[in-house]
Amino acid sequence: MTPKALEGIRVLDMTHVQSGPSATQLLAWLGADVVKLEAPTGDITRKQLRDLPDVDSLYFTMLNCNKRSITLNTKTERGKEILTELIRRSDVMVENFGPGAIDRMGFTWDRVREINPRIVYASIKGFGDGPYTGFKAYEVVAQAMGGSMSTTGFEDGPPLATGAQIGDSGTGVHAVAGILAALLQRERTGRGQRVNVAMQHAVLNLCRVKLRDQQRLAHGPLAEYPNEDFGDEVPRSGNASGGGQPGWAVKCAPGGPNDYVYVIVQPVGWKPLSELIGRPELAEDPEWATPEARLPQLNKMFQLIEEWSSTLPKWEVLERLNAHNIPCGPILSTKEIIEDRSLADNGMVVTVPHPERGEFVTVGSPLKLSDSPVDVRSSPLLGEHNEEVYVGELGLGDEELRLLKSNGVI
Repeated sequence: MTPKALEGIRVLDMTHVQSGPSATQLLAWLGADVVKLEAPTGDITRKQLRDLPDVDSLYFTMLNCNKRSITLNTKTERGKEILTELIRRSDVMVENFGPGAIDRMGFTWDRVREINPRIVYASIKGFGDGPYTGFKAYEVVAQAMGGSMSTTGFEDGPPLATGAQIGDSGTGVHAVAGILAALLQRERTGRGQRVNVAMQHAVLNLCRVKLRDQQRLAHGPLAEYPNEDFGDEVPRSGNASGGGQPGWAVKCAPGGPNDYVYVIVQPVGWKPLSELIGRPELAEDPEWATPEARLPQLNKMFQLIEEWSSTLPKWEVLERLNAHNIPCGPILSTKEIIEDRSLADNGMVVTVPHPERGEFVTVGSPLKLSDSPVDVRSSPLLGEHNEEVYVGELGLGDEELRLLKSNGVI
């Protein structure tokens, strides 16, 4: 078989919860040997939000596929010695503990690169250096402080969190980019390097268009926004597209919580759209015929479209709009997504066997490489690979392994 893209790369995964595990899972899907190092009690998410008693939660299993698990108490002297050897044998080390936690263990960047000058040492933190450094970071805290929440929601409502985990998993993707770049640079220099990614910074990067609009406000109201009033900061604008072509989610029959289709109105699409909604005269009406004429009345425009769409099921609305090449998409519920045949066929919704729960459904790899296909395998049980790593790879004896366990080192 053709080697996977990252085959031969050993990753020491000292991450927990979501931001770090999402990054190391992507590396595992790309073919890296990811060894997840856990405290003897395990990653906290093994027990969080359980749907089955005494079985690893879906929270854990969906973020830790294709990895191996070892346990180690790094607070013990022997644990530190073993960690030193693991670092020496690894290409990449990833952690997302609180600021300074790894340093306090005795593994500063200077110490880590002394052990292994070729290692890429990646850290995910909540914030960069400055007044926020010591803040505890959670998904929605990162959204709040990265520009997402202040610009999400409707004008007359409170700031809202997005359902997409842009703070945690979004940061994980940024971390992977940094790690891969560092590995590539190592090919030229022979040296590893430090990679730092902050959750606030990753969210901000994903919200860059809102900073674009903040600067545009200095020159007057933002015409493509449906808002009537503008202050000195970018407002929440509901379901507006935020781009050059206006868009909105319009209701469909029978009016359920996800009976909506998102519609983009391009200049070329206005004539067929006006015919579809039964208002063909608007295609030539000077008050509606051009994008410039429509911009001041976006709310009215989408109201007219919704008067038509609300009489039809969303899949029929989708079919009619696509027949005229009008950009659109149905609002898919989580139930519809998990049952979507095309997503399964594309390897994006996959069913994975698990030794204790039987099967679970998870998200497959969105990275499709022609020479490095992904076979999603189950997340490891706690310490499942202790003997394989400690005896088979580090060369510890069976008796020492037994003593390490009885002494609480693993």
